[in-house]
Amino acid sequence: MKFRAFLLAVAVGLCCVFTGGVQPARADNLDEVMQKRISAAKALPESIDFWSPYDADVLAQALVDRMTDEELLSQILMFGWTGARPSALLNSWVTERGLGSVKVFGWNTDNIQMVAQAVKTLQTEAASRRFKIPLFVATDQEGGWIRHVKGETSDTPGNMAIGASGYPMDAYYSGYYINREIKALGINMNFAPTVDLYTNLDSTVIGPRSFGTGASDAGILGEAFAQGSIAAGVIPTAKHFPGHGDTSLDSHGRLPEIQIDLDTLRTRELVPFRYLIQSGIPAIMSGHLSFPQIETDGTPASLSKFMLTDLLRNEMGYKGLIITDDMKMNGAIGFAGSLYHAVTMAIQAGNDIIISSETAGLESLLWTENLSLMRTDTSFYNRVKDSARRVILAKLNYFKSENAAPLYPNDATIYEHIPDPDGQKFFLDQACRSISVYKKGQIPLTPEDAGRVLIAGPFLSYYDEGKKRFPGAETFHYSYTLRDDESNFSDWDATNIVSAARGFDTIVVCVYDWHTANIAKRLKTLGKRVIIFSILSPVYILDGFEWADSILCGYSYSSYSFAALWAALHGEFTPTGIIPLTY
Repeated sequence: MKFRAFLLAVAVGLCCVFTGGVQPARADNLDEVMQKRISAAKALPESIDFWSPYDADVLAQALVDRMTDEELLSQILMFGWTGARPSALLNSWVTERGLGSVKVFGWNTDNIQMVAQAVKTLQTEAASRRFKIPLFVATDQEGGWIRHVKGETSDTPGNMAIGASGYPMDAYYSGYYINREIKALGINMNFAPTVDLYTNLDSTVIGPRSFGTGASDAGILGEAFAQGSIAAGVIPTAKHFPGHGDTSLDSHGRLPEIQIDLDTLRTRELVPFRYLIQSGIPAIMSGHLSFPQIETDGTPASLSKFMLTDLLRNEMGYKGLIITDDMKMNGAIGFAGSLYHAVTMAIQAGNDIIISSETAGLESLLWTENLSLMRTDTSFYNRVKDSARRVILAKLNYFKSENAAPLYPNDATIYEHIPDPDGQKFFLDQACRSISVYKKGQIPLTPEDAGRVLIAGPFLSYYDEGKKRFPGAETFHYSYTLRDDESNFSDWDATNIVSAARGFDTIVVCVYDWHTANIAKRLKTLGKRVIIFSILSPVYILDGFEWADSILCGYSYSSYSFAALWAALHGEFTPTGIIPLTY
């Protein structure tokens, strides 16, 4: 892995930024430490709140000791909202219950000024409560394919492009610039990096979100991305523990089963998480993933005490926050039988923050049943209180640091930071370093050698970058999303590409799934020069394209990646990226 020393130097300087440098107590004096902390907490005055100037460890204990059952349970919940503005229901959870965290999903982020305004409103409401505990505000801004905060934020080359370049520097600065943008909106937690291995090449849910196949490479690059996030002032969250890469199923729709044993898990999927734990990752997301050879009853990892408490905490020594994936996914509800029972199991398993993409009703079973259990089951009460304390301690260390995201972002100035001017320069350079040649034909290709050029694909920036190099080129458009029935594509007849291409000498076609691979294969019989630009996952071009003149891989539909692909074809630089998969 290139520039490993760079990463190590960064990690040494940043690993304790959001943890306050607190080291875990030895097991033999843990009870003594806890008793001293509890005694010190009792001695604090009655008037304390989150911003009181006391030791974070003692203050966190004092706050949870003085919280009601409702406040404790609320502190470990994270809700999202639909629509451009937070609903009245979500506002009620913050003002009446003391909700601990909110999540910004991709369906309410086209207007980034409104995102900043929403964050400001919610944080103001949180500050009005007696303990003045601020909210964790989270999103999924992985880069590349997954970019929940849209609007003017940077559409970046993504993880697989980082894996193709192989530079921890690229991972670090991707994490830095991506998170510097969302920090300007008041978002203080990012559910990234994704360190799932691309073990199953049929995977459609992970794909280019992965750094690649190599476990150590994913660990090094994930570690660098996380340190870049911390340097930018946003809490990174590694996901999806213990690894989502060896399945073709999506846990949004059903519970994936991963048929590997514990030894394989330890030596493969868990390797990246070990790198991140060693470097002080502050948060890890648990996945709705079943490992029947490990949990024989099929319990998902997100609901498994063995996976989260025995393995992640006790065996691997992880001390940070454990956060569930969205509990509204069928992968969790289908196993537990109901949302409220899935939440109960998630808390018992060891999760500290429970996510629901929808705001629960004030009297939903998720609330009433778990609150009732707190009052009748001491062990469950203590489990909730332990998580609430861990959440508040993480907040104290973060929000009282010098680099925290603004609680009340200035929506009038966010366009000074988004898109990040320095980030735009970096992401183009990064995209160029990622470009991989799978098959080298006539590269570089000049307009004189190309003759008449047809550019086929669904993206405007793809056309624009191509026409900069080949000014006389014409375009053939097909929809980005095509129907599953490849013989009946939506809005167009696939055979038209063959007839359209007959009048051209060179056809450059964009491939990113099985449908578009089949479209490109229709050109085989024409005897023309066909150049394939593979974006997103490269698995679709690994077989069946021996006849193509050239195949270049770019890993995303970012305008930066399209600019790099066309520049490589045109001979403006020599591509050095390597496809980061074992195939």
